[in-house]
Amino acid sequence: ENPLPEVTTKKRGRKKKTKVLNLIDRLVNYKASVCLFIKNLCVPFDNNLAERDLRMIKVKTKVSGCFRSEEGAQEYLTIMSYIGTAHKHGINAFTAIREALLGNSDIIFN
Repeated sequence: ENPLPEVTTKKRGRKKKTKVLNLIDRLVNYKASVCLFIKNLCVPFDNNLAERDLRMIKVKTKVSGCFRSEEGAQEYLTIMSYIGTAHKHGINAFTAIREALLGNSDIIFN
């Protein structure tokens, strides 16, 4: 259903493939890695969680230009890490921050 592109005699080199053919080739070449989550249930289906964690830092840097100090960057990362952990445990970010300010920061580990 996804034929290779037609061969022209005028151009040299490898022929350009469509996006669909590139995806099919990649899935065939990395079949073991792509289907690992079927054999090992501890492996997530995708790595979007890790990418989402990094995206917030990149957006913050892009909007503000940079962090003013290394200490400020560390504090931001500590807070975002705490909120991310709370979210992964099914706790609302507002609730987690409120409990942390009240001195009950270990609520996310229960």
